[in-house]
Amino acid sequence: MTIQETIPAKSASTLAYAPVAQPRRFLSFTARILGNGTDTGGLHAVELHLPSGESSPWHVHHKEDEWFHVIEGELEVIVGATRIRLGTGGFAFGPRDVPHGFRVTSPTPARVVLLTVGGRFSDFITENSVPAANGGALDDAKPDMAKLAASAARYGQEVFGPLPD
Repeated sequence: MTIQETIPAKSASTLAYAPVAQPRRFLSFTARILGNGTDTGGLHAVELHLPSGESSPWHVHHKEDEWFHVIEGELEVIVGATRIRLGTGGFAFGPRDVPHGFRVTSPTPARVVLLTVGGRFSDFITENSVPAANGGALDDAKPDMAKLAASAARYGQEVFGPLPD
């Protein structure tokens, strides 16, 4: 990948940082927004805690590229027709306009940091999540996928359904 232009930051002399982000319930995951794009020159960083066997929907971003960095556990990342397994420390790139998704393949939960540039990814996460009770423990409620798809469209994304087998 070649960076073609500099992402303007609010001020070159301003340190962008966030206090420890509060856990939020997003889909069946616990999410923490580490970088909101506004204070980081367009970089969005979201940490996900993912139960074993869970997966994202098959989806596409039209306004942002996405990077996957595995902190703990193992993921299968699917970008277009390419599948790759990532273990702890693994890193993958999903360019905009290419359908992608991931699933946890480790027998234990996974912790992943998603990074995006462009678009408003962390705003999408905020709109579709609620503060997590009990420090991030999830209940058994299922997400409203129609609502998620409508929200995704407002943020330049499309949700197609479950990951392909």
